[in-house]
Amino acid sequence: MSTTNTRRSTIESLWEHDAVKILAVFGAIYVTYAAIGLALGYSLDGIVNTLRRMTYLIAVYGMVTLALNLHWGYTGLFNIGIAGFMAIGLYVTMMLAKPADPAGAAQYPGLGLPMIVAVLGGVVAAGIAGLIVAIPALRLRADYFAITTIAFAEIVRLGVTSGALQEFSVLGIELGTGGGRGLTRNYADPMNVIFELEAFSSFVDLTNSLFGFGPTQARALAYSIVLVLVLVGFYWLIQRTSRSPFGRVLKAIREDEEAARSLGKNTDAFKIKVFVLGCALMGLAGILWRFRRTGVTPEAFRPHVTFYIWIALIIGGAGSNTGSVLGSGLFVAVLFEGPRYVRRLVEQVVTVGDAPNTFAQAVAPLLSGNPVPLFEYTFDEFLTLQFVLMGGALILLMHRRPDGLLGHREETAAAISLTKPPDAGGVDAEHGGESS
Repeated sequence: MSTTNTRRSTIESLWEHDAVKILAVFGAIYVTYAAIGLALGYSLDGIVNTLRRMTYLIAVYGMVTLALNLHWGYTGLFNIGIAGFMAIGLYVTMMLAKPADPAGAAQYPGLGLPMIVAVLGGVVAAGIAGLIVAIPALRLRADYFAITTIAFAEIVRLGVTSGALQEFSVLGIELGTGGGRGLTRNYADPMNVIFELEAFSSFVDLTNSLFGFGPTQARALAYSIVLVLVLVGFYWLIQRTSRSPFGRVLKAIREDEEAARSLGKNTDAFKIKVFVLGCALMGLAGILWRFRRTGVTPEAFRPHVTFYIWIALIIGGAGSNTGSVLGSGLFVAVLFEGPRYVRRLVEQVVTVGDAPNTFAQAVAPLLSGNPVPLFEYTFDEFLTLQFVLMGGALILLMHRRPDGLLGHREETAAAISLTKPPDAGGVDAEHGGESS
């Protein structure tokens, strides 16, 4: 019995570590995807490529969710303009990196700056945009602040779509957002710094021998690994921020801003600083999301991107950085990529006929006991039903676990542990006397 209790206590103590939670949940996700693929006879390179794409999405969504947790989970700032700050970071980076004399009439000029400078410029631009929004908007209550941020995100999206910014001049320098057609990447692949290393050639040979990957697939896998490392950096930065004196003030503002102000803290200054930091991180995530692709259009930053991030945060739980990462993983694996994967699995097992054109044509045969047209229609609209699944998952989560998986965990505001020390010398620290 004592051995069982010891084993249970060891498992419980291990589970207290955030890294163990993340590894356990992600391990279960990857094993499940791989097992289903193997059971259906998928090739090894196909399975690894599916897991690679999922890793890429988890890393990107994890970065943005961590930044949103800094706003909402730690400070109580209701930001629903996430897509706008991501768009600013990416568009500014691309305009700074694109050559000043592009080839082809469809190309738009840039400044031709080195990529590292362009990325820093995009991050700074997203942070400045956050400052512009924060200074007037923080005077508003939470709901009005949310309206301001989503309005700003739509202004950004419609602005880069407009013909006025399709090609413009600043101090004699020609730039352009490309309007509705977007921007084409006509600069060198930012990952070439890594791809040209001798070690990367060995990596290509290794992935080719293990999974049958070619150079293009190996590059995509390498970039996903880089994004995971950046996600770790995001996590470390926000963890350190939340445990610092600055972070403890943020938590005090979230719990009771009037009390924090009565203690002499300039809460407006703290909120502006954290909002700018979070927006800069969102801009960086937007850059890493798409700056290696052949092009980008404003449609990539529609409001649903913002709501995806909020769903991930709600799943994991506001106020927990570990919950933000876990929520991103579960959102991508179950609600975002899950329906697509299920559809591919069904296509492997069942032959689905042509779907009816309308919902009425799909439902009418039910009166005669024929459910096949409805099944075909549902299967054809499976990806559209993703939003229904997301809504149903949110309703269930808010009903069963409104705080999310790890939301609102008890966090010590003091810089040192305030737990009762082990009984030393027979002195009861709590009652100031001898322990019984």
